[in-house]
Amino acid sequence: MPAGVSWPTYLRALAASMLAMLAGAEVVHRYYRPDLSIPEIPPKPGELRTELLGLKERSSEVQTSQQ
Repeated sequence: MPAGVSWPTYLRALAASMLAMLAGAEVVHRYYRPDLSIPEIPPKPGELRTELLGLKERSSEVQTSQQ
């Protein structure tokens, strides 16, 4: 077995690393949420503005909860 460990230990480490990878991908996907809307008229060069949609939603939630 790789690194001289038993099969159960190897499989446990493999499962834990896969779970961590999938959880990290989900967190990144939620934070940097893609904008899937397609505008009718494409923006001209230099007009395209990108925003962190997850951050924008969280900041608006904080403002509404403070009121």
